[in-house]
This record gives sequence, C-alpha cells and structure tokens, in this order.
Amino acid sequence: MTNKDTAPTLQHFNASTVPTCHRAFSFSRILAITSNTLTELSRLKVFYVLLVFGLLLIGSSIFMAQFSFQQEFQILKDVSLGAISMFTSLLAIVATARMLPRDIEDRTLYTILAKPVPRFEYVVGKIAGVLLLLAITTLLMAAAFVAVLYMREQAVLHATASQMSSAPPDQVADALRAIRASAFNINIVPGILIIFIKACLLTALTLFVSTFATSSVFTIVMMVFVYFIGHLEATAREYWLHEYGSGLITRSFLAIVALLFPDLQAFNLVDDIVAGTAISLAVFARTALLGVFYTVIYTLLAVFVFYGKEL
Repeated sequence: MTNKDTAPTLQHFNASTVPTCHRAFSFSRILAITSNTLTELSRLKVFYVLLVFGLLLIGSSIFMAQFSFQQEFQILKDVSLGAISMFTSLLAIVATARMLPRDIEDRTLYTILAKPVPRFEYVVGKIAGVLLLLAITTLLMAAAFVAVLYMREQAVLHATASQMSSAPPDQVADALRAIRASAFNINIVPGILIIFIKACLLTALTLFVSTFATSSVFTIVMMVFVYFIGHLEATAREYWLHEYGSGLITRSFLAIVALLFPDLQAFNLVDDIVAGTAISLAVFARTALLGVFYTVIYTLLAVFVFYGKEL
C-alpha cells in the first residue's frame, strides 16, 4: 500500500478520533449561563408580582397623612427603604431556591454539564444571573423611591415658598435649605448598596442550601428560618453574653453561630438613614466587606457540595 493510499485514512483518523480540547475555565460559558438564567428568571410571574408590589408600596408613601415635612420625609424613607429591603430579600430567596431543582426536573442541568461545562462554572453562572436580576430590581425600586422623594420635596418647597411669600428672603432661604436637607442626603446611596449586598448574601446562602435540599419548598422554608434567626441573632447574642458571661466556650459557640447564621441585622442601616445619622465610610466598608465575605464563602460551599452531589 502506498503513502498516497494511506494518507486519506490517516487524515480521517485524525479528524474523527482526536478529542476536542475544552478550556478548564471559560468566561464565555459563564456569561452564557448567566444570560440564560437572567432570561429565565425575568419570565417568572413571582418576579413581576414582587416588583409591582414593591413599586406600589413605594409610590403609595406619597399619599400618606400630612405631618411636618421632617416627619413626612422620615416616614417616606422608612417605608420605601423597608420595601426595597423586603422585596429584594424575598426575590433573592424565591428565585434562587427554585433554580437547581427546576434544572434537575427539566433535565436542563444534565444537558449543560454534558457540554462539558464544569460544575464550578454552572454555579457561578447561575448565581451571577440572580445577582444581575437583583441589581436591576434594586435600581428600579431605588429610581422609584428617588422620584417619589423628589416630587414630595418639590411640593413641600412650593407650599413653603407660598406660605412665606411675605417673609424676609434670608428666612425663606433657610427654610427651603432645611427642607432640602431633610428630603435627600448622601446616606441614601450607601444604604441602598448595603441592601443589595444583603440580598447577594441571601442569594449565595439560598444556593448553598438548595445544593443539598430535596425541593425548592424545603429550601424556602429553611431560608425563612435563617432569615428570622439572622435578624434576631444580635439580640440573642447580647442576652447570652449577659446571662452566661464572655468565656472561651461562650465566645466559641457564638462564633460558630455567627458563621452558620450571618447577622442580618448588621446590614440594617435604614434606621440611621431615617434619623439622618451620617454613615461613616468605615461603617459602610466594614458592612460591605462582611457581606462580600459571606457571599463568597457560601458560594464556595455551594460549589463544594455541588461537586459531591450525585446527578
């Protein structure tokens, strides 16, 4: 047999039998999973229900009973920021809890992992899709809040200027300056960012729970307990230290509890914002880093458990 006869055979062998090399890590694969996750979540009815209720609650605060402008702005901020925090937390838990069980039930997960796509990329892509949805939702609610606050500020400014039309210009200027200071302050921005970071933490924790949970309902129930425990943890910790002292065993126990159940009350800066207390850069940075730390840790734990999960 000549070389000319064997050449096509060798070429056919090389083209058909040599396996295609896949990169161990690919941002494009993660981006594809993120985009697909965002598309799927944006089609959920629960997303629009939570978003509409949140926007309605924020918008309804403009029709509250009239108080002094300081009290009115405080109530508006309290209701609006509370609505943003509540609905982003609910969306983070509900949207994340149903991702993995739904992919397993629809057998989408097996198709993705057969590409092949590493499980790490699958988890990172999924959580990135949820975080992107949370970012969009937070921005929409924050924009509605700022719009409502601005409309009330303009209404109060106009009413005050009309009532003080005969007052000296300096007195009118001081009154208008006080209204503007009560309506909007820079602390609103870090406050909303901390609310988003808290939602990111809940997303990562929910994903971790869903990796070993049997259903999305079980995951949601577990996260409801974790949510309330996280908000009551600071009070329980103070009581425990007061009753049992601050010995090594007590501190070790509280450290384990804090690792398993993050102190969600630490991310509640709404009271400070409503009261007009300045949020220092140190407080914001410490709180944000704590949220990022928990988010990364729970994401890595979710990846670790998911790698050992039999599918």
